[in-house]
Amino acid sequence: MARKYFGTDGIRGLANGSKLTPELAMRVGMAAGLKFVNGDHRNRVVIGKDTRRSGYMIESALTAGFTAVGMDVYLLGPMPTPAVAMLTRSLRADLGVMISASHNPFDDNGIKLFRHDGFKLSDALENEIEDLMDSDLLSQLSRGQNIGRAHRDEAAQTRYIEYAKRTLPKNIDLTGLRVVLDCANGAAYKVAPVALWELGAEVFTIGDKPDGFNINDKVGSTAPDALIGKVRELRADIGIALDGDADRVIIVDEKGEIVDGDQFMAVIAESWHRRGELRGGGLVATVMSNLGLERYLGGLGLTLERTQVGDRYVLETMRAKGFNVGGEQSGHIILSDFTTTGDGLIAALQLMAVAKMAGKPISAVCQRFEKVPQLLQSIRFKEGKPLENKLVQQVIKEAEARLAQKGRLVIRVSGTEPVIRVMAEGDDESLVTSVVEDIAATIKKVA
Repeated sequence: MARKYFGTDGIRGLANGSKLTPELAMRVGMAAGLKFVNGDHRNRVVIGKDTRRSGYMIESALTAGFTAVGMDVYLLGPMPTPAVAMLTRSLRADLGVMISASHNPFDDNGIKLFRHDGFKLSDALENEIEDLMDSDLLSQLSRGQNIGRAHRDEAAQTRYIEYAKRTLPKNIDLTGLRVVLDCANGAAYKVAPVALWELGAEVFTIGDKPDGFNINDKVGSTAPDALIGKVRELRADIGIALDGDADRVIIVDEKGEIVDGDQFMAVIAESWHRRGELRGGGLVATVMSNLGLERYLGGLGLTLERTQVGDRYVLETMRAKGFNVGGEQSGHIILSDFTTTGDGLIAALQLMAVAKMAGKPISAVCQRFEKVPQLLQSIRFKEGKPLENKLVQQVIKEAEARLAQKGRLVIRVSGTEPVIRVMAEGDDESLVTSVVEDIAATIKKVA
């Protein structure tokens, strides 16, 4: 059944558009608060945000909603999504909230909810909150001394910085590394540079001057050109690009070449496997991960467990089957020994630790396998369901027949924006290109 408010990663949309308004945010606070108020103690919720101008508006509306139903609110200010998840656990909160639209432009925003243990809410819980949002909330408000209050947590940034630093293996620091860090003008612009510097790195930052409108604007993990240029200019050892809420990371090696999430996961999985720290007998990734990763892991006697796209599905499989390394090709790297969601900073620290222990440059450490030719195109559409069009379905069927046993075809509608993603891979690069271009052209005709 289609849901009214929640998508694949919380609630997301244009700030003050048709869905994401102050009224909606306040109702989320009321409904989620009612769902998580329990016991006779003062129930608490922590709220973090990225640097979008609309974050002030949504933060205030959520605060009104939560306090109205009796929850105490702890405001963290600009903070990475994984930090909110960690602080939800650390502060013994009943609920955590992150206000962010991740890698989307500044005029979008979103609301992500975390349970007391730092994990994202299940679909079932989100459905229950949706039902409450459309109920008579006014009759369920707290009164008198039961109304909640709001606090600003001034120590939150320091808590997260110290936690991130402690994830490095003992006797390893970053002394001697020249690091270019792109904060995407987003949530990690304060905490990430400090953590790297305190660990001994020489840090050069870009994308660290947010103004409310420049988040992800020609910077960050989805726009790495600025980082590549700066790494080459400064002859840095590594470039690190976070996204707007810092749960995603892309690495640039000392040559200015991008290291994608598949190579990243291969490095961590092999290193942890050789140290006896890898659990699950492999790693978890999505259907978008390159076939080369699967073949490489097989050569090590490890498995690749695939899920549908979305870090929440990766994490669900990791928890269900006992894996501790997983992620997405796009740079969501989940290391469940440390985090309950993707954490760009902590993932980058683990990679640099491998390079330091090996005494090798990032390029040598991160080139674990040859990628199978893969092409991804994203096609925007205005409305409707283009994939249900008979012409599109016929072209897809023909493409599947052409690939047969020679490769894979993955087509999906994004859960966060009006985009259809078409991906094909196989050993025959010309066939892969032809298949993707045919499907994309057909979708554009009918979209």
